[in-house]
Amino acid sequence: MTTPAPGSAPIRVLVADDQEMVRTGFCFFLNAQPDITVVAEAADGERAVALARELRPDVCLLDIRMPRLDGLAATRLLAGPDVAEPLRVVVVTTFDLDEYVYGALRGGACGFLLKDSGPTLLAEAVRAAANGDSLISPSVTVRLLKHVTTAEETKGPPTAPPTQLPETLTDRELDVVRLVAQGRTNAEIADELYVSLSTVKTHLSSVQLKLAARNRVEIAAWAWQHGQAQPLA
Repeated sequence: MTTPAPGSAPIRVLVADDQEMVRTGFCFFLNAQPDITVVAEAADGERAVALARELRPDVCLLDIRMPRLDGLAATRLLAGPDVAEPLRVVVVTTFDLDEYVYGALRGGACGFLLKDSGPTLLAEAVRAAANGDSLISPSVTVRLLKHVTTAEETKGPPTAPPTQLPETLTDRELDVVRLVAQGRTNAEIADELYVSLSTVKTHLSSVQLKLAARNRVEIAAWAWQHGQAQPLA
């Protein structure tokens, strides 16, 4: 359990899910964390968007399937490319809904997790989003992105066009991209490539600029879509 620094404000969270039992469980556990507080609940997407715009929480935890406005549409309204001051959104999904994950990421979500991942990962997801880290769980990221890629190959083109490469990535940048797609943390990438942590961050910044990616999850999604997710030789 993370203990907040003295004088630091807790992470303010909005929880949106149409199932009352799920909302209650999420809120109960999150409120039990010393560094997290739930400031609002919503049972549908429209209410979630209205509350989020009014309260400006640090993190919005959105279900995908909700009445009136689904989680993907709500994500675009709160964190999409056209939003002037985007909020941090974590999309919650179940395994049989992973085909929607790519749409969530393109809509501006900074992370996602499975509903059955457990309370520890739920808190980790909230903290990661609040800290600007979009890679919530490496194993979940890899599994979902693999599934999304397979699903899109069988269904045809994705709803949003894949990111095009405006300029060539260097060999080292591609190494970093492949490791991000495999779910490695920055520290693990630095160890594997025998470079410093600051060098990894520099490469990631360059990659984000070249791919026009909003976060490292979008980098991973690009890698899976463009055949750049294979392990390093």
